[in-house]
Amino acid sequence: PRNVPGYFLNDFGFARDLIQELRLPNLKLQFDIYHCQIIHGDVTMRLREMMPIIGHVQIASIPSRNEPDGEELNYPFLFEELDRLGYAGFVGCEYNPRGKTTDGLAWFKPYAGAKS
Repeated sequence: PRNVPGYFLNDFGFARDLIQELRLPNLKLQFDIYHCQIIHGDVTMRLREMMPIIGHVQIASIPSRNEPDGEELNYPFLFEELDRLGYAGFVGCEYNPRGKTTDGLAWFKPYAGAKS
């Protein structure tokens, strides 16, 4: 709601209920950590609850929506939690770089050799 006022599907619980009601094998939740924190908070518990229906994860820092290298959330912890929960999908980055894109990729260096 903050970034796209009037967006139809702006509640993770409603999205979960819709996915469960439709029971389509190819319908999954795009779990946007930035939006989850802005809308609901309690990201870790929501990841745990919704993991069975998550098909993709997106990240950004909160509240600035820049590189995920600090601010409100502890991304190293959340990445470990995704591993612990058995998430094997992609993690996408949807943020506004603070400066040059290449300069802003420094946050990724600790994860460059990670394998699922």
